[in-house]
Amino acid sequence: MRNPIAIVVLSILLLSCKQDSKVISSLYAFPEKLKEVSGIAYIAQSKLLWVIEDSGNANIIYGLNPTGKLEKSLTIQNAENIDWEDITKDKEGNLYIGDFGNNENKREDLCIYKIEKDVLLKNIINSSYKVSFAYPEQKKFPPKKKNLLYDVEAFFEFKNNFYLFTKNRSSKFDGTTFLYKVPNREGFHQAKLLGEFKTGGSYENNAITSATISPDASKVLLLCHSKVWLFQNFTSDNFLSGKVNELQLHHFSQKEAICFKDNSTLLIADEKSKKTGGFVYETTLERLEAKP
Repeated sequence: MRNPIAIVVLSILLLSCKQDSKVISSLYAFPEKLKEVSGIAYIAQSKLLWVIEDSGNANIIYGLNPTGKLEKSLTIQNAENIDWEDITKDKEGNLYIGDFGNNENKREDLCIYKIEKDVLLKNIINSSYKVSFAYPEQKKFPPKKKNLLYDVEAFFEFKNNFYLFTKNRSSKFDGTTFLYKVPNREGFHQAKLLGEFKTGGSYENNAITSATISPDASKVLLLCHSKVWLFQNFTSDNFLSGKVNELQLHHFSQKEAICFKDNSTLLIADEKSKKTGGFVYETTLERLEAKP
């Protein structure tokens, strides 16, 4: 009879080896205090990965060095973390925090905070301004369950505008994500609907959790728990109108964040859930597009 203890130990070792796939590889685990990472943004000049956590956590952004060591903790004293779901940057290296998590589709206080690059060396800071917005198509708060289309966990900044990709929480999930445009300008704005895309499939495998645009602005990626969608050859800022490829990660976890490190290298982060997740992974477009 086989030793049951040895079998359990072997199973644990095999599971631990599955943190990586042939497509993505783990760089490091997040510090123990970061359990609910919801967004990441990489600043090449400082080589710091800026990280946020979502609702229920402090109004703090964290800077990690290339080995995963916590180098900076910045308290944003004039910004409440209602539901921070993504963080991005502009060409100058300023950061933006998206406080637009809206699981129940009933929020009327959606906003984005700007963090100037010049204050990133401090410990306690203020956001320089706040961008508030609403979706003109949403008439009820909340709408009916079949119309829960106004949660957002994914955005990026491009040419003085924000581009937001909605997360479908409708009762009849078909993967529809809307692309909205919001000016990067202080004050209140009505978001402009630019386009939509249907991922299809199940919520577990096809709900959009993050988005990123390449430094050369030629590629846009949308993330879910097990794959990414690559958009290219778009001719306007309706990025969803470009050629699309669905690329498998061959790795399932609660992936919540993605960003470009350079034009071909990607960083992906997942949230810690029980004994899985809580890692920063790296991959390249070449690896993603390679045939298995």
